[in-house]
Amino acid sequence: MGAEITTGTTTATSASTSTTKIEISKDYLHFSSAHFTIFSASERENLHGHTFYVKAFVDCNVGSTGLAFDYNILKEKLKALCDSIDEKVLLPAQSPYLSIAQDDQYVVAEFAGEKLPFLLRDVLILELRNVTVEELAPWFLSRLVEDAAIAQLELLRLEIQVSSGPGQWASSSWATA
Repeated sequence: MGAEITTGTTTATSASTSTTKIEISKDYLHFSSAHFTIFSASERENLHGHTFYVKAFVDCNVGSTGLAFDYNILKEKLKALCDSIDEKVLLPAQSPYLSIAQDDQYVVAEFAGEKLPFLLRDVLILELRNVTVEELAPWFLSRLVEDAAIAQLELLRLEIQVSSGPGQWASSSWATA
């Protein structure tokens, strides 16, 4: 058995692979979207926007070459997800308090007797209960975990964090069984 070496968050033995935690937080991993949080059947926020930021934390093995995985794969997938919801009004399809109808040109959200019309091209309806960071973090995570390219990376754990502003982060994680 090799000697144990500890450096930061990495523990290794000289005769085997090591495990490490990698953080991926790039300036371009963000999206700007409008939303409103729904608090009850009769109370919601006004429509407003945020620049949301996304980070990933990965626990993985470091191979004998000193590499864990190709970070570019995860960065590209995260960037594509951010781009897919950038500059959109995000509406939650699974809210018990919001009904959504659409035709060829418009999406109309109805909440507590109010109709909120939007141009179809400006809206993205997400399979969420509410458009909050605590719903967006698992939305990102599920898309990454389901992606074949990510599945091939042999990650031990993946955590996604989403922020709607400084000091307001939510996270969701997945780990191998």
